[in-house]
Amino acid sequence: MILIIDFGSQYNQLIARRVREHHVYCQIEPPDISLSTIRDMQPEGIILSGGPASIYEKNSPRVDAGIFTLGIPVLGICYGLQFMVHALGGDVIAAAKREYGFAELQIISQEGIFKDIEPTTKCWMSHGDTIGKLPQGFTITASTPNTPVAAAQDRKRRFYGLQFHPEVVHTPAGKQILGNFLFTVCRCQENWTMKSFAREAIDEIHSQVGNGKVILGLSGGVDSSVAAVLLHRAIGNQLTCVFVDNGVLRQGEAQKVQEVFQKHFHMKLRFVRARKIFLDRLRGVENPEKKRKIIGRTFIEIFEAEAKKIKGVGCLAQGTLYPDIIESRSTFGGPSAVIKSHHNVGGLPKRMKLKLVEPLKHLFKDEVRLLGKELGLPEEMVWRQPFPGPGLAIRIIGEVTEKRLTILKKADVVLLDEIRAAELYGKLWQCFAVLLPIKSVGIMGDQRTYENILAIRAVTSDDAMTADWARIPHELLAKISNRIINEVRGVNRVVYDISSKPPSTIEWE
Repeated sequence: MILIIDFGSQYNQLIARRVREHHVYCQIEPPDISLSTIRDMQPEGIILSGGPASIYEKNSPRVDAGIFTLGIPVLGICYGLQFMVHALGGDVIAAAKREYGFAELQIISQEGIFKDIEPTTKCWMSHGDTIGKLPQGFTITASTPNTPVAAAQDRKRRFYGLQFHPEVVHTPAGKQILGNFLFTVCRCQENWTMKSFAREAIDEIHSQVGNGKVILGLSGGVDSSVAAVLLHRAIGNQLTCVFVDNGVLRQGEAQKVQEVFQKHFHMKLRFVRARKIFLDRLRGVENPEKKRKIIGRTFIEIFEAEAKKIKGVGCLAQGTLYPDIIESRSTFGGPSAVIKSHHNVGGLPKRMKLKLVEPLKHLFKDEVRLLGKELGLPEEMVWRQPFPGPGLAIRIIGEVTEKRLTILKKADVVLLDEIRAAELYGKLWQCFAVLLPIKSVGIMGDQRTYENILAIRAVTSDDAMTADWARIPHELLAKISNRIINEVRGVNRVVYDISSKPPSTIEWE
């Protein structure tokens, strides 16, 4: 196991993902983790992440410097290197010239983490401070024209530092450099797989749940679906899944959930038809935050009522993922501005007094998909694109009505049919239609029309933190537009969204 200390880097999750790509397990922990906890964890290595602070700032994040006395290999990245240097008696100074972006790295010593790396390679820099003097026992192992100490090591104590970021794709040799730290320096084994995770998770679920009963809110999305199958594999009929049909799902989605989980996996599934209550409460509401809150509160109300019908329930299961855990305990920089409420319901009322079971809480999204495949979930469910908890309600700009829902559902079917036929579905992070609250003049059959405008949104992304609009071939866009206008009554104009994130968000609301 590798321990990653989070100093507030925007790339800390990326470090973890890169480590796990080498089939080595890792955990991200805040810098206030105690030395005794680190000893108990018995990591094979420690990685100190980058961060936005300067080591000399009053409240700059710091981990107990006792980590350097444990005999465990340490790799410091950017701020992590600067913390290491400062803690061990060296000097960190403000750089005469800040360095951001690509730099040419000259490797001086091709050993340790630079084993088998080309002597000249590109790397990605992002720093305002630099190393003034190295601690005793350290030597320079790489430099750039602007940064004399681009990398350093104390080979005897197995301390290594990089001023650049090996975890980003802009550092071509970065994966190999991290691999050298894991295998050459730390002597890790490649034994982190979804098969091994499933075995361990099932044992942990048994230990946590015992003979108790568990409920899970099943949405049909990847996270809750994988959590449901994993729990069912572990405890069978002790699990009851609750699926709430809120009326704002994609066409055929509710039926698909019933088919997969009741008929294929033979799970206990309580299917709640609540379309009317959701749509009644959404009537006349145009503000997107109000829509989200109405849907969230109504879901909790219905879920709580269903939970009370099941005697002896002691646990609530959720498909919480590792990024949710990491982001909820952010250690540096304070709370982020609220752009919009989270898509999913963040829990149930405390009065329910249920013990929380989160079997996926140490997995990233791509790992959840691999686990889903391992557990036998259908491919279309494993690779399903993210779908917001409030569903189509936030893809209808303005009021949600039966008529507008029908238009969007039919357009959505056409769009995804064509995207799948073009074999683009798996290459896009998300692709969906948005019904706008404005109408435009058109001509159909030599007659004037005044109908709705539909927007298509398609983006590529690795993690949804940033996204770029997808360059879908014009011929395909033309075919999609033609089919929607001809087949979906109520639409006479289709537009394509060519904005990236940032500054735009992926969803419109």
